[in-house]
Amino acid sequence: MLLKQIGYSAAGTFRRFVTESRVGSAMEAIRSHARRDRLLEIEGKIQKRWEQGKVFEVDAPSDSAKEGEKFFGNFPYPYMNGLLHIGHAFSASKVEFAAAYHRLRGKQVLFPFGFHCTGMPIKACADKIAREIEKYGNPPVFPSEDELATAPTAPVESGEAKTEPEKFKSKKSKVAAKAGVAKFQWEIMQSLGLKDEEISKFRDPTYWLTYFPPLAKEDLKALGVGVDWRRSFITTDANPFYDSFVCWHMETLKEQGKIVKDNRYAIYSPLDGQPCADHDRASGEGVQPQEYTLIKMQVKAPFTGKLTALEGRNVYLAAATLRPETMYGQTNAWVLPDGQYGAYEINEKDVFIITERSALNLAYQNFSKVPEKPTCLLQLKGHDLIGLPLSSPLTSHPIIYALPMLTILTDKGTGIVTSVPSDSPDDYMALLDLKSKPALREKFGVKDEWVLPFELIPIINIPEFGDKAAEKTCIDLKIKSQNDKEKLAEAKRLTYLKGFTEGTMLVGEHKGAKVSQVKPVIRKMMLETGQAVVYSEPEKKVMSRSGDECVVALTDQWYLTYGETEWRAKAEECLKKMELYHDETRNGFEHTLGWLNQWACSRSFGLGSRFPWDKQFLVESLSDSTIYMAYYTVAHFLQGGDLFGSTSTLVKPEQMTPAIWNYIFRDGPLPDTTIPADLLNKMKREFGYWYPFDLRVSGKDLIQNHLTFSIYNHTAMFPKELWPSAFRCNGHIMLNSEKMSKSTGNFRTVRESIEEFSADATRFALADAGDTMDDANFVFDTANSAILRLTKEITWMEEEVLPAEQTLRNGPYNFADKVFDNEINIAIVLTEKNYNSLMFRDALKTGFYDFQTARDEYRLSCGSAGMHKDLLMRFMHVQTKLLTPICPHYAEHVWTDVLGQKGFAVNAGWPSCDAPNYTLQRANKYLQNVIVDLRKVLLKQTAPPKKAKKAEPAPNAPKPSIAMIFVAEHYGGWQEACLRILQSHYDTNTQTFSTDQEILASLKDSPVGQSPDFKRQCMPFIKFKKDETKAVGVQALDVTLPFGEIQVLEENLNLITRQLVLESVTIHSYDDVNSLNLAESHLALLRQSPPSPGKPSAIFLTSEMPQAGMFSVSPTSQGSSVVAPRFHHLK
Repeated sequence: MLLKQIGYSAAGTFRRFVTESRVGSAMEAIRSHARRDRLLEIEGKIQKRWEQGKVFEVDAPSDSAKEGEKFFGNFPYPYMNGLLHIGHAFSASKVEFAAAYHRLRGKQVLFPFGFHCTGMPIKACADKIAREIEKYGNPPVFPSEDELATAPTAPVESGEAKTEPEKFKSKKSKVAAKAGVAKFQWEIMQSLGLKDEEISKFRDPTYWLTYFPPLAKEDLKALGVGVDWRRSFITTDANPFYDSFVCWHMETLKEQGKIVKDNRYAIYSPLDGQPCADHDRASGEGVQPQEYTLIKMQVKAPFTGKLTALEGRNVYLAAATLRPETMYGQTNAWVLPDGQYGAYEINEKDVFIITERSALNLAYQNFSKVPEKPTCLLQLKGHDLIGLPLSSPLTSHPIIYALPMLTILTDKGTGIVTSVPSDSPDDYMALLDLKSKPALREKFGVKDEWVLPFELIPIINIPEFGDKAAEKTCIDLKIKSQNDKEKLAEAKRLTYLKGFTEGTMLVGEHKGAKVSQVKPVIRKMMLETGQAVVYSEPEKKVMSRSGDECVVALTDQWYLTYGETEWRAKAEECLKKMELYHDETRNGFEHTLGWLNQWACSRSFGLGSRFPWDKQFLVESLSDSTIYMAYYTVAHFLQGGDLFGSTSTLVKPEQMTPAIWNYIFRDGPLPDTTIPADLLNKMKREFGYWYPFDLRVSGKDLIQNHLTFSIYNHTAMFPKELWPSAFRCNGHIMLNSEKMSKSTGNFRTVRESIEEFSADATRFALADAGDTMDDANFVFDTANSAILRLTKEITWMEEEVLPAEQTLRNGPYNFADKVFDNEINIAIVLTEKNYNSLMFRDALKTGFYDFQTARDEYRLSCGSAGMHKDLLMRFMHVQTKLLTPICPHYAEHVWTDVLGQKGFAVNAGWPSCDAPNYTLQRANKYLQNVIVDLRKVLLKQTAPPKKAKKAEPAPNAPKPSIAMIFVAEHYGGWQEACLRILQSHYDTNTQTFSTDQEILASLKDSPVGQSPDFKRQCMPFIKFKKDETKAVGVQALDVTLPFGEIQVLEENLNLITRQLVLESVTIHSYDDVNSLNLAESHLALLRQSPPSPGKPSAIFLTSEMPQAGMFSVSPTSQGSSVVAPRFHHLK
């Protein structure tokens, strides 16, 4: 493979190697790169023109009378810990295409773009480099792979805990592998093409801010994104203007009581010493704390074996459960025989026997003698715990025992499990195994008295399952042992949710009450009496970007009060009015609003802005980025075209007080300030003009955090009329139908894609990748095909059309001209609809693929006469405009350099058109169908016999040279009556017919139904027409077509004759006696297969030398009549 070294300067020299020509299926023209290089040359030229013309810079009109329509679109600013990749480009392309389309429509269009640097990821990476330098030198010398392979690693177990009934439902989540292959950070930086002397600078987190944002800006410019770069900025206090904006935002929320300080459970990174939100995670995005009830089962004295070292302490087996109301039915506790446990000191008196992992979580929840450091008094194996006598709360047994269970998973809960065999299928089968298998009891040293006396305790009655639901379900499903995982999972699915929602308590002081009602009451009682404590852990494994596994910590910090009743009601009101484009998107938001509550918005370490009232804390990365779309509207006054705002001359950061922000964004009073009032009013006008924003595009993974947060914060900060108008969410991007992954090499940065395919071919493939919430597919062959298509189209215009312009046909339009002119109108209308709906793949189909096909069919229809000059000119102009949003460089080059138009294509306006004539389109479809079907019959008739004898050569069938086409333009008699009845029984809204009985009743009441033979005659025809209607629509019920069939065919006799390679084609009316006489000996055959509206019949004949004004005919078959075929018109 050819390697090309690419270099360009931005915040230092950036050099890297890019592998080219990686797609083996590319055509030779593509492999030579000449076509791609031409596109790259065009793109560079066009981008310079745009920059010189300041095409994408836009300000709010100063005169309200000139305002007109506007479009403000935006995209979540990408995080700047690396280069932009094709996934960023895919999401961003949706708003870019929309903005370009609305610009063509004549609207004022604003598309700004910022860069996010807040949070832990940059600092985590910088700290990794610093540690690697400290440990391995500068440049570091890393251990070999063999040395790494021999290093001890901790085993990882996986599985699921006992499921909480109300959460027993299917749930999908994004599996984010942001870290790629596990490797050193230095090596990751090397993979970006950075040299060792450059990499060492990245140990300083602030260096990242000066390095990657300028590169991202250059990549986006190279992609042709139409951004107003004056409004671009970075986050964190490195940009004092944005820092001031964030501080004002936080202060306003605090004044409203929407930011409070409280103790709450949060996913927490022990290494970073602070909560770890979604954007701070390498994996586990979207994972929340799962809260359990930790049941304290006290070990009864005297202690024996290893436990004698704990004499005098209160020792508990602590089991995490989601179902505290079932503790009335405990018969034993479960431990994993080979599991690793420890006796952990909770306080001066209490000791919990649990796993190390759960002890670490508890230590961050104030359940450890030494905060945040679990103290293990004794290491234990599960075998050491079997047979321990326990006193457990609520159960009717004074003593229960710890018994072995083989399926316990130690990565969930505490490794200690309560046993309620009446309601838990797992517990029932494990206990049954011990009871029925003496050898199993002997293997683990289990005494009979620990097991055999303990029977199921009915505690809950569940409709259809009774009071021993687990037993009934296991018997019904024929479950054989505790190892039958699939059937046990099905048993839980059948009983858990139903038990929670419909079960009734049979025991305790809440006997007779619904389980769903008493569960929180019983839990509260157990917590208040000291029988249990609250325990929380991550729902699934979470790894921070710093490389450590996260826990759940009880933290005292600042929280946003998401979920508060009144605030949530406003968020729901906003959501209800928004355009979301997909039902799945709306469902995602509604689900998130249902569970989202207090959100930890403060951090101790990382990059960002500090809370103005509590400067020890930083605003976390998902909380400083919820209303920055408003900042875009005034950023060009503040940033001065500089990402950091360091060159601003109009305003100083310290002048931007909360009162100033309130004046601009919240209609506050004009404060006493040194900022000129005229400048402040311009800022206020910009915000008032552009807000609310019209569209925000994002990946669907941000629904559960950033996008929902944005709704909440807009409802808190702005009046209803300024709330967001629309969100459009998309799926993730695959490359060539495979997941994009650095570890497999199936990965492309934006710059790599541009260098490999060009910007417009990249954009073309992005548009073609897909528009739904499902994962889209960026296909390299599509990008390569785009290179070929675009360059061939340029060549066709430059070398074929324009040089021949003076010789092209002109004058009145013929049928083919009218059809093509109509196809242009249809392309404009359909493409406009698709762009409006943000269906860019469909816009590419109607505005390019189908449009190109229509042009090619027109060229074929015109034959030697050639295409009409005016239509060719119109086609080139319209094609250029329809493709402008997706391939703007190509369009700009064609518009100015090929077609010689003035101004910029991006501002040239949407093409105008007459209303499409769909009858004309249908007539052309009919014509094309007739030609295709005639060709098929000709091929069939001239083909040799399928089974010719070997000794006898197949006779050569005479080639037909004449076609007589017979047309019936109107259904008559009983057929017309049947169609009228079907029309009256067809619902165009539901596209369904009435029942057969209703249709038959109407038929019987009609004149046709008076015939004794009407069923035999009519019903097959009715069934045929019903089936045809399902296939092609209500037009199948037409008594006559909306155009003259004979006229269409006669206008196109030359085309039909040429396409079928015949000498003569004649069109005849089947209703005309004189025409029928021309069929002569073939009339009887024609009568057997007569034409009908939309379905001509034809006779093909060979010709002899005609006499004057006469011609004789003879059959094409050897000594037999020709077949008179029926033709189905194109639906």
